[in-house]
Amino acid sequence: MAANEQRNRVVVIAEIGVNHNGSLALAKELVTRCVEVGADYAKFQTFIAKDLASENAPVANYQKNSFAGERQVDLLSLLELSEADFEELVAHCASEGIGFLTTAHDSGSAAFVMGLGSDFIKVPSGDVTNYPFLRLVSQQHTPVLLSTGASRADEALQAIEVLESGGLSRSRITVMQCTTEYPAPLEEANLLAMVEMGKEWGVSVGYSDHTAGQDAAVAAAALGATVIEKHITLDRDMKGPDHAASLEPAEFSEMITAIRQVEKALGGPAKVVTRAEERNRDVIRKSIVATVRIEVGELFSSENLGVMRPGTGLSPMRWPQLIGQVAHRSYGPSDMIDLP
Repeated sequence: MAANEQRNRVVVIAEIGVNHNGSLALAKELVTRCVEVGADYAKFQTFIAKDLASENAPVANYQKNSFAGERQVDLLSLLELSEADFEELVAHCASEGIGFLTTAHDSGSAAFVMGLGSDFIKVPSGDVTNYPFLRLVSQQHTPVLLSTGASRADEALQAIEVLESGGLSRSRITVMQCTTEYPAPLEEANLLAMVEMGKEWGVSVGYSDHTAGQDAAVAAAALGATVIEKHITLDRDMKGPDHAASLEPAEFSEMITAIRQVEKALGGPAKVVTRAEERNRDVIRKSIVATVRIEVGELFSSENLGVMRPGTGLSPMRWPQLIGQVAHRSYGPSDMIDLP
């Protein structure tokens, strides 16, 4: 990387998820909003309700706010889209000029999703410990986003190792810090864990944000996240499990603007003099000057030398070498000292 080269652009994923409420028309409208706000990808969740949750699986606490029933399978069945719907959404995203992604949540859906040829495969937080799924993902040789919600570090690392053992290079894995709650408390975002996972495991890192607002996502970008995923909705007051933890389009647009500004501020890893600084460098720096009249043959000393702006003369870092030398010419007060 060149000294002043900016790091790679953060990938922003607008997570539509199930905020389409089971409606293909609403899903398409949300894709259009994703384009308008400047997201790189519009993302969904693909599942067959009866294959994802058993009849005894209860709804999560956050899901109770928008669903009166007790069985998770009943809620999920209301939010399903068919394979034909997803094929239509792939085409719609292509026509709108935005990337398409979807997360597979059951084995049957996985085969379908992995056949779509998307740029990334997402391992959802619920599958961090799903060995058969991880092995299947590793065999696709496609970059992976590994979400780590509700996971300990050892579980996330073990998932990475399973992916590696299946032939997927660690360089193609992005570990996504995530807090599995909707909305998640800001104080539980734990963004420094994201930084540490990247350092310890030699992987790219990202952030799947379930907090309210945009602060955590923007902070994650500043801390080195290469991928930011955030839920989007037309209206947070809509009925559905994830709307409350989502941003509305105008807010999403503001978040992306803030992330792009962070990218500019981050710059590159080398400490350099920037183009803007070049014109100020000599003005703010200083040179060695005479503080009194110095005659030819006099010795330079701390009594007859000083340091003043501008910095176009002899650098004060040469001070130790200059002290004790003989002046080769005469100098008036404030004259810059030079060497033969």
